[in-house]
Amino acid sequence: ESIRAGGIMKQAKALIIVESPTKERTISAMVGKNFMVKSCMGHIRDLPRSTLGVDPKKDFAVHYVVLQGKAPLVNAIKAMAKEASKIYLATDFDREGEAIAWHLLELIRAKPEAVARITFHEITPRAIGEAIKNPRQIDMNLVEAQQARRIIDRLVGYSISPLLWRKVQRRLSAGRVQSVALKFIVEREKEILAFRPQEYWSVQARLAKKDAAVKDHVKDSELLALLVREGERKIERLDIGSKDAVDKIVAGLQGASFRVEEVKETQAIRMPLPPLTTADLQQSSHRACGFSPAKTMMLAQSLYEGKSLPGGTMGLITYMRTDSVHIAPEARAEALSYIAKNFGAAYAGKDTHKRFLKKKKFAQEAHEAIRPTSAERTPESLAHALNPDEIKVYDIIWRRFLQSQMAEAKLAVTSINIAAANCGFRTSGTVVLFDGFRRLDLRQDREGSEEEGRRLPRLVRGEELKFLEFLTQQHSTEPPPRFNPASLIKTMEANGVGRPSTYAPTIGTLIARNYVTLEKKVFIPTEIAVKVYERLSEHFSKIMDVGFTAKMESLLDEIAEGKAQSKKVLHDFWKAFEVDLKKAEKEMVAQIVEPQETQEKCEKCGLPMLLSESRFGKYLSCKNFPTCTFKIGLTASGQKKVVKATEIPCEKCGTFLVERTGRRGPFLACPKFPKCRFTKSLPKPEAAPGSSPPQAPPEPGPAAPPA
Repeated sequence: ESIRAGGIMKQAKALIIVESPTKERTISAMVGKNFMVKSCMGHIRDLPRSTLGVDPKKDFAVHYVVLQGKAPLVNAIKAMAKEASKIYLATDFDREGEAIAWHLLELIRAKPEAVARITFHEITPRAIGEAIKNPRQIDMNLVEAQQARRIIDRLVGYSISPLLWRKVQRRLSAGRVQSVALKFIVEREKEILAFRPQEYWSVQARLAKKDAAVKDHVKDSELLALLVREGERKIERLDIGSKDAVDKIVAGLQGASFRVEEVKETQAIRMPLPPLTTADLQQSSHRACGFSPAKTMMLAQSLYEGKSLPGGTMGLITYMRTDSVHIAPEARAEALSYIAKNFGAAYAGKDTHKRFLKKKKFAQEAHEAIRPTSAERTPESLAHALNPDEIKVYDIIWRRFLQSQMAEAKLAVTSINIAAANCGFRTSGTVVLFDGFRRLDLRQDREGSEEEGRRLPRLVRGEELKFLEFLTQQHSTEPPPRFNPASLIKTMEANGVGRPSTYAPTIGTLIARNYVTLEKKVFIPTEIAVKVYERLSEHFSKIMDVGFTAKMESLLDEIAEGKAQSKKVLHDFWKAFEVDLKKAEKEMVAQIVEPQETQEKCEKCGLPMLLSESRFGKYLSCKNFPTCTFKIGLTASGQKKVVKATEIPCEKCGTFLVERTGRRGPFLACPKFPKCRFTKSLPKPEAAPGSSPPQAPPEPGPAAPPA
């Protein structure tokens, strides 16, 4: 197809629209001069921020607006689309990507035959070529599923949030997934506060072969055996509750002979873990590197979108938002070939395509697992092209994928029962016979117990052992651990709360809204979070119910699969939710605390300071506000927040800046505020190159309270 311009015949180019500038550059280098590639920078239309944008009374009619600042970009895309011979909508292969493609189609208004939808799991020349050869139409089931999720989240957020403003505290927010995630954290904190430790003791016998020399340390001829039976009573972990009980047991064993009662030797097999899903990657990255879910996804996005390599720009991993463990046959074949070539044929797994056939609970199974686009690209070979943090995430993905295709590990397990008087002791040890997939072991994912690697002396039934000493130890039960990002995601995934694209944004919202603080890598709910949890649990039990939230996710999946009608799901949800909303409007007791005058004096005007509270915590503000805007932040214990001085001069007045903490974290500010309003952001330690991934819109409440 061609057009005349200035008397010269020019070949019209096809237009490929993607989400991010990085993807635009990567694909441009692959498709050549016959294609134009343009980034739409993620979502281009959404519901308006200042109004609900959804009318339940009119069959849930929605009002979409072009996002602020996106109008020039939309106009540029329209102009390019008019000149294009063909338009390929190449947004991500998930519901959000399908919705972005639909919004683009609605705005471009091109002829249907001129537009095609293409998708790919990886950004490689082969995958892009196959996608262009096999275009399809936009999947409206996926679009309706995304739209239904967006509408439900908007109805929940924009209905409950203003209610919380009026009844609890200004500027609070509630969300369908966010509120259930908060429930997990608050209820765990309540368990910890209610926990009462219980004392218990363990008794071990240090023994040796009869003919072995007595040494002061355990060696191959010695063993430690745990007391597991007294008479006919099996000793459980908490059964020995005091030092007196220990002394009584030990006294009864004085002078007793220790004899081997049973030696059981078996072989055990350890299977490799499946390749990574989004949740698995976020958990492994947090355990191994301490990366937040948001940082992990940002690094994975940069690996997916492509890096400049000697052979050209190439995507290094497959799509990173997935809950599937499926592997393409060609990727499996390449991995098995690499394993056999580099580790030996014995390390290549057998029938690996059958290993992970069982459908994962709550999984959509629409994509491949996260894997390298080529097993031959080892982490070491990419050291020159990636930064240290990208290497760490790529190493996790590469190793886990190769492990999933390797042979099982084989272990020799020895369990020994020992009798002494009326008591029984037990010890066990495990020796690795064949390491298999553990040749590429990821330590944070290693399965096994303390006994692994422990060698026991060769013993036979009836053999008498030499007693060396008793080792008694006091223990105390521990409260359940607080959630960290990895364990919270694991719990959300196990309960069907949220989906791969929502885990990181949900956790980010909880932190940004000051519902939780991350201290020593664990989440601690704030005082306001507990208040919100209690009000929501009392008046919106369905929204806070884990089972209800999981069922809603399943219904959204059914819409995506064409098995459910989106309007029916919306009507059923709104019918029940509206009843709870009207009831809460009448019955929720207002708990807004008015500011209280203190003895503290304002440093600017000398008037008394008022003790106030916001969702960011307690603070002191001048009684003369807004004429005087002086305020002081307080810690959780009520102490004044210390302002840290620096030797960095203010760029406006030259005064040395101080470090303060705001809603987005620490920043530098001029101490002469409000006369000088200069501020400067501090460098973020978790920053990484690459563009932000186009994620599902968050679930916050309205931008401003309704009139």
